[in-house]
Amino acid sequence: MSFKKFLQNSGFAALAATLVFTALPASAQDRPRNREARAAAERLDAGPTNRNNNASQRRAQGQQRADRANRASEPRTQRVERRTEQRAAQVDRRTDRRVQRVEQRSHQRVEQAQRRGNVERARQIDRRGDQRASRTDWRGDQRATRVEQRGNNRANRVERRADRRDNDRWQNDNRRWNNNDSWRGNDRRDNRRWDRRWRDNNRYDWQGYRNSNRVVFRLGSYYSPYRNYSYRRVGIGGVLNSLFFGSSYWISDPWQYRLPEVYGSYRWVRYYDDVLLVDTYSGEVVDVIYDFFW
Repeated sequence: MSFKKFLQNSGFAALAATLVFTALPASAQDRPRNREARAAAERLDAGPTNRNNNASQRRAQGQQRADRANRASEPRTQRVERRTEQRAAQVDRRTDRRVQRVEQRSHQRVEQAQRRGNVERARQIDRRGDQRASRTDWRGDQRATRVEQRGNNRANRVERRADRRDNDRWQNDNRRWNNNDSWRGNDRRDNRRWDRRWRDNNRYDWQGYRNSNRVVFRLGSYYSPYRNYSYRRVGIGGVLNSLFFGSSYWISDPWQYRLPEVYGSYRWVRYYDDVLLVDTYSGEVVDVIYDFFW
């Protein structure tokens, strides 16, 4: 090879190397850009899905908060009854699973005995399996019954405590208002002191509240203290028998129905679907709202 050809070949090689080295950085720069572009495209594609997932999670969390608020607003007696029903249902489910396991084991043993040709043994196993399943079912029923009894006793204790608290609060109110000159006056039984203009206060808009919270005003059946007594419309100034305004008929939390607080001997009382304000000293009806409950 001549010296001239050597220089030409060396020049071409140097030029090719230069082109390769100058092209490498551009491709190296293109790769990160391509990755960023792909990541942005993936985020755009996954955007609606993520938003939908976040929205569904927020709805689920909101529903959980609403459920917790509803449970917290339930009277304690209802919470005890609901938990009792849940425990009894759990006992029933466990009993069903135990019975199924007993029956499955018995069936497997019967099949084994039949394959061995021992028919009498298979019959004995079958009878014993039925007996075990019956005993398991009976024990489960007994457990569920005990759970319900304990729950009912607990609910009764809670209700008695609530009645005692209401009675104590009623007595404290009596003492406080009897010692108050503005309440005592000349006649502490003067029902004209009750101001029926509370209906003009938007704070006690019970009708609007009932329209958006119908469940709160649905209390179930009303049980009269007298067996053969039927509904009779009672107006302001009427007098009720003391059994109609016993503590079991009191509305212990008037604000739950957007009714004003009462004082002294006054008590809000449920009377069928009506709500009455009764002076518990005399039994006289001081205020009334007809068709208050559903």
